[in-house]
Amino acid sequence: MVVTTVGTEEEANRLARELVARRHSCCVNILPIQRSVYRWQGEICEDSEFMLLVKTLEEEYEKVEAAIQELHSYELPEILAFNIRRGEEGFLHWITACLRKEEQESSSSS
Repeated sequence: MVVTTVGTEEEANRLARELVARRHSCCVNILPIQRSVYRWQGEICEDSEFMLLVKTLEEEYEKVEAAIQELHSYELPEILAFNIRRGEEGFLHWITACLRKEEQESSSSS
């Protein structure tokens, strides 16, 4: 699971759709507006942000990070990864199958 935040709903939708289209994520949840209070360049700032929860596989992390950095509007985007130690077996299998679909398609066409 990779977490990032963005400043607008439009950017959240664009980033989520692109991560799924590129097969770096099988699903991105967009959490509604939240308030963020943070220190940036010596100032305490407050902003509204949308949080994205990116469901992916560990081997996709570098591609997810690169895509977020490429598409993100922030100078320093939040990109945090969390390992999922346990989950519902069928759901975890779906994540894996979804992200490895291209491999399965090329194997079945041989």
